Amino acid sequence: MAENDAPGGVVASPTYMGDIRFFFRPEDVQHMAFYGIDLATYDGLKKHALQVYIATALPNPEMPPDSAGQWSADRSLTFKNWILQGYQLGTATAQPTGKFQAMAAPRDRVRKNAASLSAAEIEALKAAFTGLMQRDPKNADDSVDPNSYFGLAGLHGLPGIWCLHHSFPFNPWHRVYIKQFEDQLRSIPGCEDVTLPYWDFTTPLPALLKESPFAAYSLPQALKGQAFPYTTQRYPDATIAQKMEHYRVWDDVATSLNQSLWGDYNTNGYQDYSIQAHDGGHLATGPTMADQDVSAFDPVFWFYHCNIDRLWLTWQQPPVDATTLIGFKTTIAAGDADWLSPGLNALPPFTTTSDDTIAFGIAYDELAVRSQEVALENKTGSVSAAHRFSIKRTDPVSVRVKDIDRLGIPGSFEVNLLADGEVIATRAFFQPKSPRDCANCRQRALVNIDFRIDADKILDRQLSIEIEVPRLEESGTQFPLSQAGNPTINARLLLGEE
Repeated sequence: MAENDAPGGVVASPTYMGDIRFFFRPEDVQHMAFYGIDLATYDGLKKHALQVYIATALPNPEMPPDSAGQWSADRSLTFKNWILQGYQLGTATAQPTGKFQAMAAPRDRVRKNAASLSAAEIEALKAAFTGLMQRDPKNADDSVDPNSYFGLAGLHGLPGIWCLHHSFPFNPWHRVYIKQFEDQLRSIPGCEDVTLPYWDFTTPLPALLKESPFAAYSLPQALKGQAFPYTTQRYPDATIAQKMEHYRVWDDVATSLNQSLWGDYNTNGYQDYSIQAHDGGHLATGPTMADQDVSAFDPVFWFYHCNIDRLWLTWQQPPVDATTLIGFKTTIAAGDADWLSPGLNALPPFTTTSDDTIAFGIAYDELAVRSQEVALENKTGSVSAAHRFSIKRTDPVSVRVKDIDRLGIPGSFEVNLLADGEVIATRAFFQPKSPRDCANCRQRALVNIDFRIDADKILDRQLSIEIEVPRLEESGTQFPLSQAGNPTINARLLLGEE
């Protein structure tokens, strides 16, 4: 049997995510990339599928050149079936061969649950945070020391405004960011083995994070547009839990982990629901975490984002099989993969690039639990007319608030979906107080907010939306839709490709 072949015979109705993407070895993908043929993504393979079939077909295949990699007759017929049946995308399914598994992460950097640290681990972590917070925020020339707590936290909001929120590199950027922070924790004498713990925010805030130095941080200097002196603030436990539920953070996490595709914010896939969960969690945790300008100064930010990274790593595992760059690219179906390519893969101000973050060498004591009762999905509002699709009675309806111009909205905001005047769902959007001053915000001025709603909650009812800015309590939190670009509401049935 060929090296890259798998048992099972001819697949009568193959899909890309369930079968075809596993037909190519890393060396096959790399070899053909030299000729400008992308075998690693759905769109790239679909474009060249007929060429691939001809080049790999028996009895005298041109590709791959080595006999160990040549396809069997069963594999060739399966690929032919995929072409003839309209290049079905499908959903990820378990593969017995583990084609895209990455190398094991080094065991000297295992991040643990903040609620289950030993006494010695807590002592070391407190020493690391204390040492970093006490590091002078200024260099001798009065510039900000990028390796101080103030300098590191300032990269995310003020004064740096670097973060690539609501974009393809969102999760990669934060993966690098928290490792950069963790590396500086390890630079404190005696703390060389410290790893950043995670707060599993499906559980209450660990008691540890209410103790010094994790409870709060006071800014050592003023920031533009920010009151001074300023000390970070959080909500009580009960309020955090209530707001997590209100913004449906846990629902979005569960939905994100059951996506077959990486997707993009405002579109579909893991990123869409992951970023919605991220935004809701920020607004649920406290006034500081809800404000992008200062959120990273609250010590809870690092534990929160460590969990966001843990969730991403959970999604990358089989059956999605996205723990290597090639495996990850197979989950990019409709979007382009340019942000993973040289010249477009930068994650400023870091030297690490987007493609480097896919197999990053970070381990967690436990990954999140992906629901075993829900099959992985790839549901959108529209599919290619050449593809088969289904609409199930149990599927929710997608209600999209489209083209919100967020540049005039002063800070993070909420979008309420109302039925007959009653709020039936709320989503949060996380941004700076002055989004016009943020280059990334200006590039993505129009945003969508998606709701997955059970049909019985909206049918035969009058729907409307409201935008509220929670921090504007003194003048009234409701924001006029006319000043937010007059967004529209689109209601769509979610289609699943078969």
